[in-house]
Amino acid sequence: MTWLITGGAGYIGAHVVRALTEAGEQAVVYDDLSTGVAERVPAGVPLVTGSTLDAERVAHTLADHEVTGVVHLAARKQVGESVELPLHYYRENVEGLRVLLEAVTAAGVPSFVFSSSAAVYGTPDVPLVTERTPCAPVSPYGETKLAGEWLVRATGRATGLSTACLRYFNVAGAASPELADTGVFNIVPMVFEKLTENAAPRIFGDDYDTPDGTCVRDYIHVVDLAEAHVAAARTLQSAPGRDLTVNIGRGEGVSVREMIGHINALTGYDLPPTVAARRPGDPARVVASADLAASELGWRAKRDVRDMITSAWEGWVRLHPEAARG
Repeated sequence: MTWLITGGAGYIGAHVVRALTEAGEQAVVYDDLSTGVAERVPAGVPLVTGSTLDAERVAHTLADHEVTGVVHLAARKQVGESVELPLHYYRENVEGLRVLLEAVTAAGVPSFVFSSSAAVYGTPDVPLVTERTPCAPVSPYGETKLAGEWLVRATGRATGLSTACLRYFNVAGAASPELADTGVFNIVPMVFEKLTENAAPRIFGDDYDTPDGTCVRDYIHVVDLAEAHVAAARTLQSAPGRDLTVNIGRGEGVSVREMIGHINALTGYDLPPTVAARRPGDPARVVASADLAASELGWRAKRDVRDMITSAWEGWVRLHPEAARG
């Protein structure tokens, strides 16, 4: 099969492209390069520059490359920005998806994997989040991901398109330094940035109902996440008409304080964190149940927090040599 990966020049997208090609699949990248980096796309993989809102360009790309499956990752994904720019997020994330699905169904493409998020759950008050946990997103970003799932599933039911919605939890790590996350929006690069400045990392709230008072999250290595996409793609290939929605996490919680401690230890720094006020909307604990991904996709995460931090740090030091210690 030939898979079109929208957003394939981004941090996660580039890992998905690599995983698919290493699994023997043909890949084509479609990316507007607003945040993606063309150099992340492997040699031999075509790169089409364009927006998913451009119906004509999407349709030509599907036809020109004889695409038989789509992995849709292209989206705006900053929660805070989505609060400030909800119309922009709905246009890019929902209308862009609608245009893409229209082209996909018109072209007769049989398989579609959608990049969703644990943000669809909002602030769940449960020890483990299962796919049956009620969805109550608290940001426009989370709303667009939930609306995207609805649109994907409705299209599948109406047209026979095989679909898989993958709800990512907290992604970190890198397959190699050149594929590292260049943004500073998640906890690992945010802490790296503070350490590089020789400043104390920040914890937002230490009075949550958790063992050490700080938020608990489920961190997933980006390579494991990419392999989940391969598993989903293969599942849709082998079982036409499937309609899957699964969590992609490790099923293990790590607190913010614990994560900062691991980062300090593995990078050679020793800067205890400072505590700031809680951020609005931060749930105390969000940890996945990954059992359905295991049973439906035959996939489980293999890498731990140490692997995530070590691989991410190698990429960070490549971009910020002054951060290296020892």
